[in-house]
Amino acid sequence: MQIISWNINGIRAGIRKGLWDWTNSYQPDILCFQETKAKAEQVPPSLDEPKNYYTYWNSAQRPGYSGVATFTKPKPQEIKNGFGIKKFDQEGRVLVTKYPEFTLINFYFPHSGRNLERLKFKLTFCRAVRDYLKPLVKKRKKLILCGDFNVAHQEIDLARPKDNQKNAGFRPEERAWADKYLKMGFIDTFRHFYPKKEGQYTWWSQRSGVRQRNVGWRIDYFFITPSLLPYLKKAFILPKVQGSDHCPLGIELKF
Repeated sequence: MQIISWNINGIRAGIRKGLWDWTNSYQPDILCFQETKAKAEQVPPSLDEPKNYYTYWNSAQRPGYSGVATFTKPKPQEIKNGFGIKKFDQEGRVLVTKYPEFTLINFYFPHSGRNLERLKFKLTFCRAVRDYLKPLVKKRKKLILCGDFNVAHQEIDLARPKDNQKNAGFRPEERAWADKYLKMGFIDTFRHFYPKKEGQYTWWSQRSGVRQRNVGWRIDYFFITPSLLPYLKKAFILPKVQGSDHCPLGIELKF
């Protein structure tokens, strides 16, 4: 089973840039989008849209903002939008799909803001995520967390760590939350296979030449609980895939 996560930075824009062509060619079993910036009914139907997926959306109340969607070939046993906290749920940041083998949670974490105006909001969201996950971890649920976490965890996860110590996405208090999720037992799947591999990024500024020079950040992740580790066969990043300021990333599992 192959699962892909991709912050598409506007799914309607992504479609115009060839998203459905890529999806139909790549054919992942499950595809998790973040920052869709649209409701399902706002996405115009087209002949090339993938037909062999069940589709689930959790869109923000605010038009053209945030939002997540999960496209899945296997039909989930259960679907849940958000985790019951209005100020977060109204921004469309969490979508849960439950399968016989695991529970998949598609996340779009808040950005702290250029001037850190939403840092407090983000840290509160991080605590809410931990509180939501703790009882599931305690029950030894098989969990997969994926999406845009809007934080580079370690210095190896961005091209210019010294220049970004005080900036959103690399603040010590943001990085500390990534540590806390790992201490809960979650495994960073990419670092499991490539603990010291440098230059592996999932987001680049849209300024001219930045992506070509690979001046990027790894802020998108797949985390799994240890009970899924025997089934994990591969973790990968697809930096050459265009269509967003982020690129797709994925894992392969064999049950």
